[in-house]
Amino acid sequence: MKSWKTSAAGIVAGVMLLLTQAQSALDDDPATNISIEVVVSALAMMGLGVSARDGDKSSQDHEIR
Repeated sequence: MKSWKTSAAGIVAGVMLLLTQAQSALDDDPATNISIEVVVSALAMMGLGVSARDGDKSSQDHEIR
């Protein structure tokens, strides 16, 4: 994980969204439902966070041509 700042931000943001959905799923209130859109968005956010590059890293730092 060369871009730890971006990866950490994406993972933390995604986990926070997933935790809110888990709270909705486990609140014993049948009127509340999880939002599949939020779950998919959270997973996408985590994926983008891991695959993105920090702004202060150059292409040479990541050996990109």
